[in-house]
Amino acid sequence: MSKPAMKIGEISKPRFEFRTFGQNFDESAKLMARLSGPVPKKVWERESDEIYILSKTNDINNTKIRDGKMDIKTYVQTVDGLEQWNPLMKGEFPISKEVLVKDVFPAFQVEMPALTQDTYTYEEFMAMINAHRDLQGVKVHKQRFGYMVNNTICEVGNVLINGAKVITINSESTDLDDIKKTRIDCKLEGYENLNYLQAIKRVIGWINKPLAN
Repeated sequence: MSKPAMKIGEISKPRFEFRTFGQNFDESAKLMARLSGPVPKKVWERESDEIYILSKTNDINNTKIRDGKMDIKTYVQTVDGLEQWNPLMKGEFPISKEVLVKDVFPAFQVEMPALTQDTYTYEEFMAMINAHRDLQGVKVHKQRFGYMVNNTICEVGNVLINGAKVITINSESTDLDDIKKTRIDCKLEGYENLNYLQAIKRVIGWINKPLAN
């Protein structure tokens, strides 16, 4: 039986991912572009401005805000060095106190501030985040170029993390073997697997480790 084709921009089963960050992946990026099959025009190049909410006490829930919407993904497992993440919640602003109490602050795994309002605007929420000793909002600008290699969804991205430029490259799929083959074909085997949470924490100095190169 043939495997289902991965489709960029469509919801699928929870995917595994290899991703890394550093200063230069030119050789791998060229290979990825040349090996890629056709992809929809809408993913040839995309740009976005996002806010990642970093928590000093949490590495398993990935929270970001884009276009006024909050998206939280949670870590599921690591298999053969590849991480799997699942959607945990999606929310919009203004956001209710109930959602903050039930979903958002538990995901940060920090002490909950006093919540005196029934709803919070984006500005009020971010003020609360940036006043918290264990939380920080980090501005992330992404310029992403999408590809498909070995039936895996791939991208090369120029990323600004609070203005600091880094490069990211990734391959994701529901099939572990397809990702492993893509890492080999694109000469990415020797690079550390780093998710956005880990990379951002290294850039802002919360983790005292370098990026992959």
